[in-house]
Amino acid sequence: MTEHYDAIVIGLGGMGSAALYHLAKRGQKALGIDQFAIPHQRGSSHGLTRIIRLAYYEDLAYVPLLRRSYALWTELEREFGEQLFYQTGSIDMGPADSDVFRGSLESCIENDFPYQVLDSRALRARFPAYQMPAETMALYQPQGGLLVPERCITAHATLAQQHGAKLHTGERVLGWGILPDERVQVRSNQGNYLAEKLIICGGAWMAKLLPTLAGKAIPERQALIWLQPKQPDLFGLESFPVWNGQVEEGRYYGLPEFNPSGNTPGMKLGRYHHRGEICDPDTVDRAVHPEDEALLRTFAERYFPTGAGATLDMAICMFTNTADEHFVLDTLPDAPQVSVAAGFSGHGFKMASVVGEIMAEMALQGQSQQDIALFRLARL
Repeated sequence: MTEHYDAIVIGLGGMGSAALYHLAKRGQKALGIDQFAIPHQRGSSHGLTRIIRLAYYEDLAYVPLLRRSYALWTELEREFGEQLFYQTGSIDMGPADSDVFRGSLESCIENDFPYQVLDSRALRARFPAYQMPAETMALYQPQGGLLVPERCITAHATLAQQHGAKLHTGERVLGWGILPDERVQVRSNQGNYLAEKLIICGGAWMAKLLPTLAGKAIPERQALIWLQPKQPDLFGLESFPVWNGQVEEGRYYGLPEFNPSGNTPGMKLGRYHHRGEICDPDTVDRAVHPEDEALLRTFAERYFPTGAGATLDMAICMFTNTADEHFVLDTLPDAPQVSVAAGFSGHGFKMASVVGEIMAEMALQGQSQQDIALFRLARL
């Protein structure tokens, strides 16, 4: 017999696990389906650590979402009984006229966030690991830090179950459709399900689940590296803020050593849009190549020489990019019972907690208490 639910969530990574949690916490009979395990290393929500920051140059519209996400991460920590956020401060740096520095400064001024502006010499004096060019200007915001993504996903999924949700893992969705009675039917390789509402959080697989997003939510291969610091005392949580920066080679980001439970230690860094490789999520090249390592190591040796020791590990993940690199958070115009979260363009995980809440609100009420005008599907 076909199982019937109030709501089904497809995809249980950062966003989908949070959406399932918020649905279940609101008393909904909810099912979450993921083709892999929870958590897994195949998509966009792994990598041991993720940056979270309030100084947000991407657009001031994100700031209310960031404020709410901080509050929700704190609530999740309390309910799960485990620390998920570690405050390190954040650095946004680049030439004085760069989007990264100028936009982050504007974000702090507009929202009355505490901050300090440091030139390259002052940055090096305060945080000696940073060896940036003379023209670099840095904004330090003390409330930035890192999240532990695999544990965040585990927390959302575990608590969703405790609130009554069902989890189906290792199950691939083959398709979905709207029935004449306006319910949603979801077909998988293991069964058929009916629901009043559907939330799709498919990450790099979004265009396969929703073909209208083909060419609009585009998967891209991304590489990460962990390097053994030559001076470990300069790269700990208290001495090395999370950062992102603009230099002549492009835009890069990095995080301190973090090894709470035997995971691979090391300074972590990556380059936004690594080598510009558009990919299919089912066939993406998951092997690490010398070109991947060389691109990241060359950067580290130039700007963080005391951190550029041996390569300890590398990993492949995926961004799913929109043309303007803003999210998609919306209901479908021809199927308002279907909500979609997509196109997080490499900067979404920090807001997974609030995106999950937004998805639950849209499924249950047709709208969110958050202002999500920037994220409407029609703009693409």
